[in-house]
Amino acid sequence: MDFFEFLNTAVTPYHTVDALKSFFKANSFAEMELGASLEPAKAYFVCREGSVIAFRTPKQWCDTSKFRIALAHTDFPTLKISPNPDGVNAGVCTLHTEVYGSPLYTSWLDRDLGYAGMLAYVDADNSTLKTRLFRGEKLFRIPQLAVHLNRGVNQDGLKVNPQIDFNALWACASEGNASENRKNLFVKALEKELPAGARLIDFDVQLFDAQPANRGGFNDEWIYSGRLDNLSSCHAIAEAIVGAKSAENDCFVACFFNNEEVGSNTREGAAGNFLKSVLDSLTSPLSSLAFRLSSSIALSIDMAHAEHPNHTEKHESNHAPLLGKGIVLKANAQKRYASDLMSSAQLRLLCEKAGIPLQVFIMRNDMPCGSTVGPTVSANLGIPTVDIGEPMLSMHSIREMMATSDHEDMIKLVKAFFC
Repeated sequence: MDFFEFLNTAVTPYHTVDALKSFFKANSFAEMELGASLEPAKAYFVCREGSVIAFRTPKQWCDTSKFRIALAHTDFPTLKISPNPDGVNAGVCTLHTEVYGSPLYTSWLDRDLGYAGMLAYVDADNSTLKTRLFRGEKLFRIPQLAVHLNRGVNQDGLKVNPQIDFNALWACASEGNASENRKNLFVKALEKELPAGARLIDFDVQLFDAQPANRGGFNDEWIYSGRLDNLSSCHAIAEAIVGAKSAENDCFVACFFNNEEVGSNTREGAAGNFLKSVLDSLTSPLSSLAFRLSSSIALSIDMAHAEHPNHTEKHESNHAPLLGKGIVLKANAQKRYASDLMSSAQLRLLCEKAGIPLQVFIMRNDMPCGSTVGPTVSANLGIPTVDIGEPMLSMHSIREMMATSDHEDMIKLVKAFFC
């Protein structure tokens, strides 16, 4: 799967799952329902809205069969269109947005913004509720104040109030849409995405950076794109499990969860029952799921903070990953990451065997540490887990940066894991 095409296509979690489904189907993975009978040495996937889990069954289950699980997330910080978004101010139609996750606020200003998501609707006969994936063709914008109207901005820094400053401009107001009818303007625009006669019931729509992914750096060594966190991990895992062959006795599992950026505590998230339901359906009667998981291992793959050349003081000096120097093992004494002694040791051995450079990241003691799906899955299932990632700059900006070679190393590592 072409990485740049994936980055440009996967503009919402729904689009991420749709792209992954197409990739899996094109490589002989069969879509299944939970509880369906499974054949040995076959590849399957199952979806739950903005999440998907793919797996390869072993050639033969035995009482020592284990799981090798790779974890990533399909969502990213963004601005979602609120349920009643329409407003008119200063002769312009605006859309109220709601912050999803923890985006870098200032990066969303003065950008060309697309809009996309999932629509729930009924046909003209009102008989069946259906959904439609869509991506709008128009561009919106959230302009910031000119420097002449915010004289202290360069000295004091730009302060963004998301309730005031994140109303997206999307059309000029006219006499018709400036009246009470403006309350349904955006709904009417979305209904144009539906079949003739259909009626929109609800929507889940978000904004995204419309600029395509690009290569950068004098030697094209870097990648600039929105949503690198965590589409790069999704891509690496998908490439690896598609390229793998079924093991003799072990089962390979690739998990792509939604809602990591808002805590994972949803039916699509890593804290829900989706993964356990899939693993329950895979477990043979020869041994319990708990036994299999305790002897299995999971890779939690999410992006890592590379050392910033202009702000080296923000990193712990002995644990400051660099762009282009290999993947990152993430550790935290407060257990914000799932890595422990044995899971980290297994990762180190895997990297040694595969010839992959490894860096280590810990957060400074005087700064809080983020987290991943790793601790959630490890705690809920009792599976040893190690947190890893590719180093990047501008994490949670609308446009992020990483090194091409690090992504190549990650694909190589996950392929070695599924081997």
